Amino acid sequence: MELSILTFCYLIASVTFILGLKMLSNPATARKGNLVAAAGMTIAIIGTIFLYEEEGVKLGNYGWIFGGIAIGAIVGTLAAKKVKMTAMPEMVSMFNGMGGACAALISIVEFNHLVHEADGDLSSHIPTLLIILLGLIIGSVSFAGSMIAWGKLNGKIKDIVFPGQHLLNIGLLLVILALAVYLMGWAPANPSVIFYAIFAISILYGVFFVMPIGGADMPVVISLLNSFTGVAAACGGFLYDNKVMLTGGILVGAAGTLLTILMCKAMNRSLTNVLIGSFGGGHKEAGPAGAKQQGSVKEISLSDTAVVMAYASKVYIVPGYGLAVAQAQHACHELEKLLEAKGVEVKYAIHPVAGRMPGHMNVLLAEADVPYDKLQEMEHANEEFAATDVVLILGANDVVNPAAKTDPSSPIYGMPILDVELAKNVIVNKRSMKPGYAGIENDLFFRPKTSMLFGDAKKVLQDLIAEIKNL
Repeated sequence: MELSILTFCYLIASVTFILGLKMLSNPATARKGNLVAAAGMTIAIIGTIFLYEEEGVKLGNYGWIFGGIAIGAIVGTLAAKKVKMTAMPEMVSMFNGMGGACAALISIVEFNHLVHEADGDLSSHIPTLLIILLGLIIGSVSFAGSMIAWGKLNGKIKDIVFPGQHLLNIGLLLVILALAVYLMGWAPANPSVIFYAIFAISILYGVFFVMPIGGADMPVVISLLNSFTGVAAACGGFLYDNKVMLTGGILVGAAGTLLTILMCKAMNRSLTNVLIGSFGGGHKEAGPAGAKQQGSVKEISLSDTAVVMAYASKVYIVPGYGLAVAQAQHACHELEKLLEAKGVEVKYAIHPVAGRMPGHMNVLLAEADVPYDKLQEMEHANEEFAATDVVLILGANDVVNPAAKTDPSSPIYGMPILDVELAKNVIVNKRSMKPGYAGIENDLFFRPKTSMLFGDAKKVLQDLIAEIKNL
């Protein structure tokens, strides 16, 4: 009876995972979908703790189990409440890395159990050993890669590129695969040495795998590593014959893979090109005025900006990482409401890789209660720019850089961009002329229709709101 109840708990959890994932595809239902999936996971965890048994023996060790849950819940809650929106991408990377680490630890524990049960002879346990190795390798790569991504996103780790780096990565991967085949096929006298060598080299490979990747490619890498974690978790589900763990891992792996493919498509690049090409990886940053001297930029005052925007018929706002850094999303929403009160149509143009993680701008604006129907995807926004009076760019750089279409030597060449230059007026808010995350100068700044409005995004928006109110 207990087994059937546990199976029913797992069934409920699996259904909630699927429903939650479906709801996450729509910004209006995303929050509710997250809560639905979390409720399903809670049911699965409680069911496993109290109902699971093997050979008539239940789990026990409830003190350790609930102690671990309590510590994790407290740390996770405090971290989630304290994290700023600018730090959300690195938090996502860190949490994803923890998932990969858990999958790798499961493989380590189960390998030690397997060696003990088989008395060193693993030849009759090849299927189980294969799943253990897959969980170890994929989980370790996900953990190490996510930690490097976390460091790069918060600025503590820089892109490192050196000659032959990709050959080194390929070599490390081949060594990992060769050791795994040797462990399964030749029954070495000391399998633990080989196993932990695979673990160590997988960690090293994860580091070198992400180290050269930077710029606009980071959101793609985050989603790819997320899919790795899902696959590693699914391996744990196979090991324990746990249906809900298997279902959750497959869903995460599949969703991460599909998101990776969609983001590569959004940048008009293949995944191979992302991993080898590295937008922004290893490129030297331009100086304060840019590497290519294209002439002077045209500045615009706050009062002139207020007049242009207040008397426009249609305004598009393009949010970028600079908006997140300044924590200016609430001021941006206030500006939107003020302009609409004056009869101006206001929309937001969202580039798929704006920010530092998939959906970064959507999350940022949702926090400020910006209506979801105002967030326009790149394709739709590009169709409307020609009929737009003013485009206000807040901290975005690479995703509006015309070099992606016009300069074959540019590292972002071929990436679809927001065609903001089609609008009648383009106003760019930046702190300075410093290049964006890809490390290259933006040709847009020197175009005839473009005016620069320098300053912190939040301060500029607050002053702009005051100016418009005084008109």
